[in-house]
Amino acid sequence: MDFTGFPVAALDFYDDLEVDNTKSFWEAHKHVYAESVKAPMTALCAALEPEFGKAKIFRPYRDVRFSKDKTPYKTHQGAYVAVAPATGWYVEISPRGLRTGAGFYEASGPRLAAFREAVAHELYGPELESLVTGLEAEGFETGGDRLKTSPRGFDADHPRIELLRHKSLTLGHLVGFEPVIHTADALEIVRDDWRRLSPFIDWVRRHVQD
Repeated sequence: MDFTGFPVAALDFYDDLEVDNTKSFWEAHKHVYAESVKAPMTALCAALEPEFGKAKIFRPYRDVRFSKDKTPYKTHQGAYVAVAPATGWYVEISPRGLRTGAGFYEASGPRLAAFREAVAHELYGPELESLVTGLEAEGFETGGDRLKTSPRGFDADHPRIELLRHKSLTLGHLVGFEPVIHTADALEIVRDDWRRLSPFIDWVRRHVQD
């Protein structure tokens, strides 16, 4: 089916789910999830696939095995296109509206070392800094896990110490409740955001390797 936007019912569904995150609520409203959340997200991902690749649409169920929070359902619906290990594009619908993003969400061991080596490099580091600064100026927000102190081997006065502290690095754009998210034009918002994030993703693919 063609993507025609996320209906208001999708936001209402998650508003209600935040208040009543129970199996009984879910069972009574799972048709709303299927029709107003999953179906448009599937259509959106299908429209983006020729340019960006096949997306994984995340399951609505939370993994509560090791969590103190035992609420069974996620209060958002996300989809992710992987282009490298733990790296790719992201889109989400939630009570806060539509959100787009990209980056790498994990880089342990050799990958983290490669990232920091590239950030410290006299050419590659300023390139990333310029990309991040430019995207922030366009309304994207920088996220990811960060050290509170300087990583081992780097001085606190390093010119790119804030980037060096990152253990993961993402850039996101909260589109929010703009009426356009309820129309087919939301596809162009996601497509445009992902295109603007492509140079950042390309940098990560080049420098954050196994």
